[in-house]
Amino acid sequence: QVQLVESGGGLVQPGGSLRLSCAASGSIFRVNSMFWYRQAPGKQRELVATITRGLSTNYADSVKGRFTISRDNAKNTVYLQMNSLKPEDTAVYYCYAIVQLRDGSTRGYWGQGTQVTVSS
Repeated sequence: QVQLVESGGGLVQPGGSLRLSCAASGSIFRVNSMFWYRQAPGKQRELVATITRGLSTNYADSVKGRFTISRDNAKNTVYLQMNSLKPEDTAVYYCYAIVQLRDGSTRGYWGQGTQVTVSS
């Protein structure tokens, strides 16, 4: 099967930066679109950013101009560069990937989540 492993979360002061990474591994033929979601306490999970295999991107209005999603197709890895962080960005961040497996099937997979806390 496929595993998504995230890293890069932590505690940062308002105005600071963090870079999240999410690497996919396993029985992968091709990773298609990749996504970052986040879930704050007591709130629903929300889509933060999307990147296609062709590198087209889309962002939630709340993060436009501050966050940048990118990927390395050779490494099956997606990144989220987060700048000018605000306390309201505090959440568990999850990556999600649509993966074409070697058996020809296509499935979606979630990472385990990484905590981002923005606080002084």
